[in-house]
Amino acid sequence: MSISVLIPVRNEVANIAACIESVRWADEIVVVDSGSTDGTVELAQSKGATVVQFQWNGRFPKKKNWALASVPWKNEWVLILDADERIGPELATEIQAELKQPRADGYFINRRFIFLGQWIRHCGYYPSWNLRLFRHQHGRYEVVQTSDTASGDNEVHEHVVLKGTTSHLKNDMLHYAYPDIFTWVEKHNRYSNWEAEVEVCGEQLGAAGARIGGYLSARRKLRVWSRRLPFRPILRFYYSYVLKLGFLDGRAGYMFCRLLATYEMLNVFKAHEWRNRNRTS
Repeated sequence: MSISVLIPVRNEVANIAACIESVRWADEIVVVDSGSTDGTVELAQSKGATVVQFQWNGRFPKKKNWALASVPWKNEWVLILDADERIGPELATEIQAELKQPRADGYFINRRFIFLGQWIRHCGYYPSWNLRLFRHQHGRYEVVQTSDTASGDNEVHEHVVLKGTTSHLKNDMLHYAYPDIFTWVEKHNRYSNWEAEVEVCGEQLGAAGARIGGYLSARRKLRVWSRRLPFRPILRFYYSYVLKLGFLDGRAGYMFCRLLATYEMLNVFKAHEWRNRNRTS
């Protein structure tokens, strides 16, 4: 199949083999690594992937944008897949059939979010559309922060800005994001650094900051609007567990929504710290 796959990684030895196997039908698989020390590189190469090293200097571009611009891609179409994501047989067949006569320049793919071994069907996490398949020369990830926030060298919450038309695929990918609570806490401690700076920078930029936060999706617009509300951690739990029916996901849904509220608390506290730091600098 004339399609390339981009997999950004760092120390993903537990995930990389299964990820590559799920896209074995693609004729080019490129793993962009950031100095892994756990055997990820060797395992990826043993599975037939090409490994390219990326070393971030604290400035932009980050890993995915760098790879889109710098890797000499064999094909026009690129599928971006994180190491903890999988393309099932139905989605693989749909992608191959769609690209024989493309209807658009990029395609949104829906994700099923797996938490503690369970598909989270509610909590505001499904559907979860992501623009992951597109003509690589037409798309780049947005830049919505101004500095190194210690959130990592890879785009996580940023959206792809595509110059062209888009459509949606029918079948879902699987996202095995958090196999345990430790992984969730470790990642979201870093993600909250990013969220805090984006919030403060958006306030400083005024209307421009609101456009950066809201023009790509209704969810981002809701995020920008919610930053003005008091008691945000409590409201986040109510929104996810009650309004978005998280209680229907049982114990996993309750735990997940409580963790989302904790994440919101970290965002609030870190944004407050960021404002104070800017005032005194």
